[in-house]
Amino acid sequence: MYEDILLKVNKPGQYIGGEINSSKKDFASSDIKFAIAFADLYEVGMSNLGLRIIYGVLNNIPDVVCERFFSPAQDMEELLRLDNRQILSLESRKKLSEFDLAGFSLGSELDYTNVLNILQLGGIPLRSGLRDHTYPLVIGGGPCTLNPEPLHDFFDFFCIGEAEELILEVTDLYRKHKEEYKSGKLDKQELLFKFSQIEGIYVPSFYDVSYASRGVLAEFKPKLKSIPPRIKKRCVKDLNLAYYPLDWIMPHVQIIHDRITLEIMRGCPNRCRFCQARPQYFPFRIKESPTVLNLADELYRRTGYEEISLAGLSVSDHPKIEEILKKLMNLFEAKAVSLSLPSLKAKALIGGVSSLIAKVKKTGLTFAPEAGSERLRNILQKDFNSAEFFTALEEAYAAGYQHIKLYFMIGLPQEKDEDLDAIIDFSVKVSELRKKAGKGAAGVNISINTLIPKPHTPFQWLKMQDLEAIKNKQEYLRQKAKRHKRLVLSFHNSSMSIIEGVFSRGDRRLSEVILKAFESGAKFDAWSNHFDFARWQAAFRNCGLDMQFYLDKKELNSPLPWDFIDTGIDSKTLVAEFNKTIAIE
Repeated sequence: MYEDILLKVNKPGQYIGGEINSSKKDFASSDIKFAIAFADLYEVGMSNLGLRIIYGVLNNIPDVVCERFFSPAQDMEELLRLDNRQILSLESRKKLSEFDLAGFSLGSELDYTNVLNILQLGGIPLRSGLRDHTYPLVIGGGPCTLNPEPLHDFFDFFCIGEAEELILEVTDLYRKHKEEYKSGKLDKQELLFKFSQIEGIYVPSFYDVSYASRGVLAEFKPKLKSIPPRIKKRCVKDLNLAYYPLDWIMPHVQIIHDRITLEIMRGCPNRCRFCQARPQYFPFRIKESPTVLNLADELYRRTGYEEISLAGLSVSDHPKIEEILKKLMNLFEAKAVSLSLPSLKAKALIGGVSSLIAKVKKTGLTFAPEAGSERLRNILQKDFNSAEFFTALEEAYAAGYQHIKLYFMIGLPQEKDEDLDAIIDFSVKVSELRKKAGKGAAGVNISINTLIPKPHTPFQWLKMQDLEAIKNKQEYLRQKAKRHKRLVLSFHNSSMSIIEGVFSRGDRRLSEVILKAFESGAKFDAWSNHFDFARWQAAFRNCGLDMQFYLDKKELNSPLPWDFIDTGIDSKTLVAEFNKTIAIE
């Protein structure tokens, strides 16, 4: 129990559990005990929709209990280690080692060392080969499993794709074999073989990997003929019938997104060449208006939240977005519940959507041009019409909006100084346009990220810009923006981007690098106050590996570490799109 140390830590409410709508199932009487872990703080993890969905799916199974683990903050971890205590679940205060299965949500490459930290704090051997039937099976899921190879040494298997239906098959199979496995009659490898026969399950220990002299992948093959050579990503066919968490857990402490998150679609009809979310959630599927409205009404009734955020990769591409917004307004206007939307397309705002969502609360608007110049947007294949955008923006200012957020990227193919100038020129025009509505210039927050060439995208073969080039471009933009007081620039940490770039296109050899970095103190690498680039550089040196190898251009005819995963978008399509990128001048 933590009670004796809670008063010694910041935000003790993140460790006590018992939130409204959290599961109250009996641990001892449940046949299958499933731990779900998020490798970051509670305030981040409880903002993750995927975690809420899987938590609800599992606890809806009568004989399964699912309980949550999050990374403890530094002050709590120090106290736990001081007294040689283990991390405990929020619901029943059970040790991680008391569970049958431990599933990790893998949302960011910068969380990899936190995965190891949770395992260590739970008394679990880090390498899968060191864990027998007395330990839980360690499972990975989430966006990072589109290339799970850097983590191959630590996980027993990965769930590739959407897990709502897949996780039911996992628990069914485990239920069938638990008694003989836990008694030692069924060998762990035999059990893993049975899991490998489920579509969407990848068991890394069943594959042989070899490398050519330069470190390029030479061969990836199953050890047995009965092991699938490729893993087909799982996806939910009908979102209207899919489980959605109505027992929305109400946190005791403020979390990053403290509101109702209402998913209205998955996938994306657009084909931006840099975007990994499209293959991750391919194909494009929508929830129909009645489903959305019923969910919204029920979630509000069970929580009382005063904000509902519509979620999806490009919500303004939902074919019924205006109808949904109008009906949500009718439902919630009298209750003063505000609606917020992620990044929007300008054409969706023309014709009244902006005035609709401004009726209750004039939240800021977010747009993602991604590049300042039309030339680079063509290379990105970004569907962004400047004329429509400024027309929509003018209407939004007239409706009362004051603040705009814009997302851009740097480090793009064929990028020149004039393309960087275009980011500032575009943002200034956005700010000044508000004067046409008889008001002062708008405040514009500009978020600038570095392009990371991601697996399963047409950009997966591109060279990522090195650290010096990234820093030079960031400084160039800072200087250009200095005389424009209404523009506020923020940049993603350039060294963090490098690490993300390395591990997103990494291979199996990087498991050792992750372990070395963790052993030297790396954790919470997604937090700038914890991130230490020098620690990672030292880990690569100790393993005899070169970061630059993973950032360099990839050859079209060379196998890639993640080629064995079938996202539903074939490689010929990716190659064709890549070649179009090279051809654009």
